[in-house]
Amino acid sequence: MSSGRCAACRYLRRRCTEDCILSPYFPSNNPQRFVSVHRIYGASNVTKLLLQLPTHLRAEAADSLYFEAQCRLEDPVYGCVGLIFMLQQQIHAAESQLVKTQAEIAVMKSQGQNPEAQQAEQDFNNLLLQQSDNDAALSFPNQVSSGFI
Repeated sequence: MSSGRCAACRYLRRRCTEDCILSPYFPSNNPQRFVSVHRIYGASNVTKLLLQLPTHLRAEAADSLYFEAQCRLEDPVYGCVGLIFMLQQQIHAAESQLVKTQAEIAVMKSQGQNPEAQQAEQDFNNLLLQQSDNDAALSFPNQVSSGFI
């Protein structure tokens, strides 16, 4: 081990050995990283999890634990699930906008080529009503934190 203890050993006030499992993933220059993970998962659970993984996957696991711990600290109820849901809602909104734009283009084309433009406009309005009904069907509790985006 180079100079000093890792952030985990320093926080836990223990001696950091050369074969410390936490040392590569919680360096001493970023103690908040370990503090966040420790608050949510506990040092023992993190150590057990990292020991069960192959060495090449441990860094990704430590990064994932840190991200999930940060999300849980910022939003104790939903954690990263709240962020995932907000992103899904954004995707749905973009898809809805795409459908509306495609319908608008179809109406414009049909008005230019078809003398029955009124029927196309009515179809377009029906499509918009149907799409707004689908948007209303999607609901999630209002407590989802919006601090991520």
